Amino acid sequence: MRVEYEGVSELTEAEYRNVWDRFYAEFAFRPSVNPAEWPAIKEPSDSVTWSLASLDEDPHYTRLDRFVALVEQGLTACVEPEARLFALDWQHISYSFAPHRVGGQGQRPWPLSTYPDGDYYIYLSADFRLGSFGHPWESTVCLFGRELLNAVANDIDDVLGPPLRRAGRRLPAP
Repeated sequence: MRVEYEGVSELTEAEYRNVWDRFYAEFAFRPSVNPAEWPAIKEPSDSVTWSLASLDEDPHYTRLDRFVALVEQGLTACVEPEARLFALDWQHISYSFAPHRVGGQGQRPWPLSTYPDGDYYIYLSADFRLGSFGHPWESTVCLFGRELLNAVANDIDDVLGPPLRRAGRRLPAP
């Protein structure tokens, strides 16, 4: 039985297994702390990956807050008002939620964060066409889906700096 609180519900055990099995299969997910095995997913052709290292030099969390807000706004703008997203926390409770019903004034906050704080944090549209993949040990975030990238990539560049990879291919250093 699904229990929902203000637009957020925990995935049932069956939903959890189905979503994670599909994610492992479609993204060739390989969890590892070994840098030789990174990136941990097969990054889609319509993806951009940024380093999160610049956020370490943000003592008042201004850039971190801006980064989180940009990704949340972008994901919300890219889905229909009644659509749901998955918020996945590797080997922990994961969620389904309605982004248009959370995160605003007087609303429940988004489950998890777009910043991978100690574990893989993943947001996915129900059809897996767009989302984010936060890698805590590589200290990166991969955003994917043409519509999401069109909505936020330039602003994310301003916050995090130039990307590391596009479509899974390393870019030359600036």
